[in-house]
Amino acid sequence: MKQERIKSRAFLEYVASMDCCVKDISCQGQTQAHHLLKPWIGSRGMGMRADDRNAIPLCYFHHAQLHQKFGNEAKFFERYFRNADFGKKLAQNLWDEFNSQ
Repeated sequence: MKQERIKSRAFLEYVASMDCCVKDISCQGQTQAHHLLKPWIGSRGMGMRADDRNAIPLCYFHHAQLHQKFGNEAKFFERYFRNADFGKKLAQNLWDEFNSQ
């Protein structure tokens, strides 16, 4: 049985209102909600992004860098001295926090 894809504009706005999760001097531009390439929940299909539960805050610079230079979250987060699964844990925590309000 296929799991329903969750969409939540309110959650994406909540994520985009935060500071970039990299939080260093290279941050540039407005924060965006990045949908994980390897979701913590649900799945991605060909040409489809992960559902909105899998969003994390990245500034414009880091969002572009992740997609254009690294191509995956594990390498990207390791570059910024975080665990390879940092994005998955962050997305899950943000979703849980948002839904407990």
